Parts: sequence; C-alpha cells; structure tokens
Amino acid sequence: MYYIEIDFNSDEALYLQLCHQIIQGIASTQLREGDSLPSVRQLADRIGVNMHTVNKAYTVLRQEGYVKVDRRKGTVVCVDTDRERALEELRKDLLVVLAKSSSRGITKSQVMGMIEEIYDEYGSNDYSE
Repeated sequence: MYYIEIDFNSDEALYLQLCHQIIQGIASTQLREGDSLPSVRQLADRIGVNMHTVNKAYTVLRQEGYVKVDRRKGTVVCVDTDRERALEELRKDLLVVLAKSSSRGITKSQVMGMIEEIYDEYGSNDYSE
C-alpha cells in the first residue's frame, strides 16, 4: 500500500489529509486504476486514526470520483474522467488559491514556475486532449 503520513499537529482535518495523500498517490501513479485500498479498519489501525475518519475520507473520495466501492474488493481506485466537471472544479479551486497568492504578493511567474515543478513530479500523467 502507498505510504500515508498524517500530521496530527496540522490545522488541516485528518480526513482531508488522508484524501489529499490518496489523490497524490493516484497522481504520482503509486496508486493505479483498479488498486484496492485497505479496509477502513486496516487503514485506521495502520495510521492511528479513528475508523470514522477513514470512512469520511473514503466517502469524500468516492463523491469526488477517485474511488468506487466494489462488493468483493472493497474500496478501489477508479478515477472518474469527466474532464469538463474536473476543469470546472479546478477553476473554482484556483480562484481561491490565486486570490490568496496575489494578495500575498506572489507573482504570476512564481506561480507558473511552481505549477511546472509540481507537474514534473507527477511524471507522465499528461493526458492528451
């Protein structure tokens, strides 16, 4: 299983940290389409959180189209490829992120450089249009 590290001192909710790390695992191809994730109980025990925290993370990931629940395999990576919806969600997220950046004096070139750097970390997940 993909390594997950939770920061118990972070202000970010534990279930969100878990969601973000699983999404990063998918983006980096350490988690692939069809991979089964640990059961709620197994993952909760492994990372030292309440089962409700893992259940909430899995629910959010399912609602956002990153996983599905299979009766035999449990929670499975299954990325919803509705690109139009994904682009609209990205736009909403970027509006806030870029407003925060701009208000703190971060330049467009700094943001673009950071985007390039992060995309390079995710390797060959560049899907053609």
